[in-house]
Parts: sequence; C-alpha cells; structure tokens
Amino acid sequence: MTQPIRCDAVTSRRDRKEFLALEKRLYQNDPNWVPPLWSVRKELVNFKPHPFYLDADSQAFLARRGDRVVGRVVAIANHAHNRYHDDKLGFFGFYECENDQEASDALLAAACQWLKEKGLTDIRGPVHPSLNYECGLLVDGFDTPPTFLIPYNQTFYSDLIEAFGFVKCQDMFCYDAHMDELNDLDPKLAFVIQEATNRFDVACRPLDRKRFAKDVRSFLEIYNLSLQRTWGYVPMSEAEINHQAAGLKHLIVPELTSIAEIDGEPVGAGFGLLDYNPIIRRIGGKLFPLGWLSLLTQRKNIKRLRVISTNVLPTYQKWGLGLVTLARILPDALEYGIEIGEFSWVLESNSLSRNTIERGGARRRKTLRLYDRSVDV
Repeated sequence: MTQPIRCDAVTSRRDRKEFLALEKRLYQNDPNWVPPLWSVRKELVNFKPHPFYLDADSQAFLARRGDRVVGRVVAIANHAHNRYHDDKLGFFGFYECENDQEASDALLAAACQWLKEKGLTDIRGPVHPSLNYECGLLVDGFDTPPTFLIPYNQTFYSDLIEAFGFVKCQDMFCYDAHMDELNDLDPKLAFVIQEATNRFDVACRPLDRKRFAKDVRSFLEIYNLSLQRTWGYVPMSEAEINHQAAGLKHLIVPELTSIAEIDGEPVGAGFGLLDYNPIIRRIGGKLFPLGWLSLLTQRKNIKRLRVISTNVLPTYQKWGLGLVTLARILPDALEYGIEIGEFSWVLESNSLSRNTIERGGARRRKTLRLYDRSVDV
C-alpha cells in the first residue's frame, strides 16, 4: 500500500539538509542540469542571512511519503512588492517534486495556507525569491543546459502546477544570437544607434577597474530607476544593492560591460555575464575551497555571454540609448572569444525589447513561465 503524503514546515537542520539534497537527487541523471552555487542557494531560501529577507518572510515545506522526501517548496511574503504595487500577493519558489500529483498538491496547498494566514489573497510563482533573482518555470527549451542564473526544471512540473489550478500570467523568453550575426545589424537599428549617439553626444565606456565598486553600484541604481514601470518589478533595497554589488564584483568582466554617459553622468548601463554554468557543473556548485579559483582561471574558455540587462534612465528611454549602450560591448565580446550572445530574460509583454532583439536576428531558445492563482484551496 502506498504510504500517505505528509507535508511539514522545515524547522530543523536535518530538514534543511534534506531540502537541499532533494534537488541533487532528482537531477542526478539529467545531463542538462547544472547544480546551483550551494552557498548562494542557502541564502536565497533563507537558511542563511540575505538582505532580501529584511523585508520579506518565508517558510519552507517538505513533502514526504514515509521517510522519503518527495517534494519541497518555499512560500514567500514579499512586503516590498505589496507596498510598491498596493497588492496582497504572495509567492512560491524553489519548487521541486517527484512526478506525484498528491505530493505537489500538498506542497502548494501548504504554501497557499501559510500565505493566507499572512493576510494575502493570491499567489504567484515560481520566483527564487523574486523577479530580481532567478524566476520562472521552464516550459520550452529542455534540450539544452540553462545559462548562468536561468532556471531549469523537470518537464512535467507545468502539468503538476497547472493541475492545482495555477494559470499562466506572464512568459519570459531567452534569445540566442551568434556574434557574427550581431555584427551585421539591421540597417534601421544601425541608423538608430548613430542618430541617438549624435543627438545626445553619448559616450560609452566599460566599467572602470579603478572604480569598479562605484560603477557596479551605478549600474544597479540605473537598473532600479529604469524599471519602475515594468510589469511585476520591485526596486532592490539599499542592502540588496550592496549585497549584489559585492557578489558581482568577482564575476563581471569589465570589457563585457557598458556605461553610457551624457556630460559625464551615467544615463544607461548594460552588462553581459559569462555563462559560468559549465564550470559550476565541474565544481559541483561548491565555491570552497577551490571552486572560486576555477571560476576565475577557467572563464577565458567560456564562449557564451548572457546579456543580463541594458537599462536607461526614464528620461532617455525610447530614444535608442539602450542600443547605443549595448553596441559598445560587441567588439570587445568578439575579441574576448564570445561566440553566442543570449538575451535573457525578456518579458512577453515587453514588445519593444522583443521586437528589437528579433529584428537583430536573435532566435527564441527557451520560455519561462510565471503562474497565478488564489490562495483559497
């Protein structure tokens, strides 16, 4: 006889170890899975301090059949989101489950109930733990490994989640472009770049190694200001900006970044992040004792660049300065040896960015999905 499902809150050190170990067990035979950086994962699930949780609450849950862990989830009450959007929305993230509808239902019901007790009315996910970090469920593009900081999951997760009553609220796309194709831009895009450069007398430069921390912070501040009207966006807190800047310091290659300035003041910023995933797979997601050294010494061999973001201050948006900012990176990326640029992720509702990327010759490679439903079960 099949043992019944039990779903409990994660409370002990053993629970936390089992929560993290489930992910590794579920994907151990999947050639496309890349382990997370485990030290970062512990922070983002709130097992270790992270500034996101200075303004958010969370509760992790485990589903078991007998003594066997078969699923996990984290319920997240993001207070900053609800203040910013005047909302009563909760979130779920870090969802993993065996192909077991009963277990999945128990996990998602536990997340809904916990959020309902917090006074929230709806739930969205998956986010890990917000749209400023990893987010979305992979629903198309399982044939290749994910790029750095892009989620990957089992093919059947969408069936489990939708069977519980979740419905799509937004898709996000990942685009691929070969660098030699980008070098031959649509003439209309090239014209926009030249016109915007001349109109505003824009000067673009890479991040300056001598003031690296200040430049990274400038990028994050522009990121915050430029996305104010973007669907689902919540500004990062001061503590999050500092934390992100410290983490990115060792991962960013200055030549693969761009800061656009007008009269010496930053108005736009973009950066490409190397796809560290092949190295992370080799080190098993462990940065210590020698994982960091591998990331730094082997990155010259990486051929894929993820263009994380190109952001422009609201005053200068829709004038083509995003293209100007991005164009500065292209020659340095080619010299670095980058062969493929990935633009990810791009909101389905962001038709301007999608149209520009597609006109530039990029092809959709993966689709990520966010789901909504009421917390009432």
